[in-house]
Formats: sequence, C-alpha cells, structure tokens
Amino acid sequence: MAKVLVVDDSATQVFQVKSMLEGHGHVVITAENGRDGVALAQQELPDMNGFQATRQLSKLGETQHIPVVIVSSKDQQTDKVWGERQGAKGYLTKPVNKTDLLGVIEGLL
Repeated sequence: MAKVLVVDDSATQVFQVKSMLEGHGHVVITAENGRDGVALAQQELPDMNGFQATRQLSKLGETQHIPVVIVSSKDQQTDKVWGERQGAKGYLTKPVNKTDLLGVIEGLL
C-alpha cells in the first residue's frame, strides 16, 4: 500500500483514478491543480502546470524521493520524453487504463 497524490483539474478524472487506486488499498490524496498538488508535498509555490510541478518535485530536497507519474491528455512521444526529462518516473495518457496505472505504481513501490 502506498500514499498517492492525484492532481488533475478534472473532477471526473480525479474520481476515476482515486477509485482505481483505493480499490487496490492505496491511500489517495487529491488536488485540482499543480499549485495545490505541490503545496501538499511542499509549501507555497506559484501556480504551475503538470510538467512544472514534476520538475519542482524532482528538484526539491524534501520531495525528490517521491516518484511522479504523469497522466495526461497529451499523447505524443515528445510529451512523454519531456515529462521524463522533468523527472517523471512514468507517463500515461488519458483515459487511463486501470491495469496500466496500477502496473506503473506497483512498479515504483
């Protein structure tokens, strides 16, 4: 079991991902934007997109040990590469497949 932070501006996406993860015993914390998501891991950073939040989390000493998985509507290979360059340990596209999501998370634990 892991504690997972889910950040998405779509309440529907948050609900779906949260349900998948909780159904497998994970504790899920949610935020609706990058700013709030990073604030849950670190205090008071300016509003940012998912790539920027990933970069911040991977560089800050207090949060760099936290693996980040990006779930995005951007489905180009360049987006995946960019996310990984920002520090993401996984990159999935929406709509996220339950098996893929759980596989990535379990692989990081």
